[in-house]
Amino acid sequence: MDAATALDTSPVATDAAVALLATVADPVRWRVLRLLASGQACVCEIQEQVPVASNLLSYHLRVLREAGLITSSKRGRWVDYRLAPDAGAALAAALPVGAQAQP
Repeated sequence: MDAATALDTSPVATDAAVALLATVADPVRWRVLRLLASGQACVCEIQEQVPVASNLLSYHLRVLREAGLITSSKRGRWVDYRLAPDAGAALAAALPVGAQAQP
């Protein structure tokens, strides 16, 4: 593997990848991501498909937004969510696929 295709295995990059994967490892957040993979959804629609308390859903949506995996936009009183344009690429980059085993 040449330098141009080498994966960034610095401690900072590794920590960021682990944090991103830990974010999506939560079952509620994974369910939200799967729902949004089919398109934009209002928070009320997400609430119907992900039956958790509204304050807990808000927390999980905030975590996903802060991780850069989803975006939100206000529409009157409603908030619509969608996958971030680069969410798939960010998750793929966090996976150690093709990487040499690191201690």
